[in-house]
Amino acid sequence: METSVMKKIGQRVRDIRKSKGLSQEQLGEKAGFHFSYIGGVERAEKNITLINLIKIADALEVPIIDLFSYTRHQKSVLNEKDILLNQLVDILMSLKKSDLRKVQLFLDEFFEK
Repeated sequence: METSVMKKIGQRVRDIRKSKGLSQEQLGEKAGFHFSYIGGVERAEKNITLINLIKIADALEVPIIDLFSYTRHQKSVLNEKDILLNQLVDILMSLKKSDLRKVQLFLDEFFEK
């Protein structure tokens, strides 16, 4: 079972890395790893620690939860719209309920709904 999880997380790392136009070497450099380690993670050959997973998520500039969202999305590669939506959701999640209502009112007015 753990091999299945490692494969899914490795695939998510690969998909997000590719969607951002990064090579394994570039991601490794940003995260502080050798490119062969990144390749091993993507191929589920490395049993990655949580700390290393956080470093990779930070280097990919995504919340760590995105590396576990392999069951949530049908598409395996995030496109620009998906990336932007994820960034907006992160911003919205940090707001208070009253501020979310203001955002909703603004969007309704701006898009005339």
